[in-house]
Amino acid sequence: MTKGYRILVIEDEQAIREGLSDVLIYHGYAVDSAATGAEGLNKALSGRFDLILLDIMLPGIDGYEICNRIRAEDRRQPIIMLTARGADEDVIRGLKLGADDYVAKPFSIQQLVLRIQAVLRRSQAGMEQARTISLPNVEIDTENLSGVGKNGDIVFTRREIEVLAYLAENSDRPVPREELLAKVWGYARNLDIETRTVDIHIAKIRRKIEPEPKEPRNLVTVRGAGYRLLTEG
Repeated sequence: MTKGYRILVIEDEQAIREGLSDVLIYHGYAVDSAATGAEGLNKALSGRFDLILLDIMLPGIDGYEICNRIRAEDRRQPIIMLTARGADEDVIRGLKLGADDYVAKPFSIQQLVLRIQAVLRRSQAGMEQARTISLPNVEIDTENLSGVGKNGDIVFTRREIEVLAYLAENSDRPVPREELLAKVWGYARNLDIETRTVDIHIAKIRRKIEPEPKEPRNLVTVRGAGYRLLTEG
């Protein structure tokens, strides 16, 4: 599945950058890399990459700003952020800015490769989904990654739309977070990973579609069972 995929590695630590590049090349990917934020941003915006591995702590322009600038240009670009282990604020901020997922350092190369494969598989395969999702007071256009609510226009990332589309398709029941990881992120159910990406994406979506995100009425939590989207019709 690696043939033809191009990955950009933006990482200032030379040993990590070269190690990642070597591993990815070994697995059949075409790899480009950057050691500074400015170089990484220029390559990210000028090249066509199937995935960007983006470190947060970079000289010059940091990973947050790079992610933000990429999302302003392209809401479909797959991005995995590299964070420090235990730095919850880094994870939350990175995912809020639109990263698809994160991997905490130090990481297992095997697990990183599996997660890269999963993100690429989902982004290339796409999802069968309804063109529109109707919620009370919110209308979502899944094809254009946009919506209209009581407070005006809403902009979504590709991953947020995939979460909403899967929940809408299964709106008759709560969907466990493990199922979302498998069906939306593409992670095998037996892949033992520790990630908060589902919960943070749900929180991001609620801020966009709920009048009161802390008291959700459209995207609710069913205790012990998962998340459920209450659609109209």
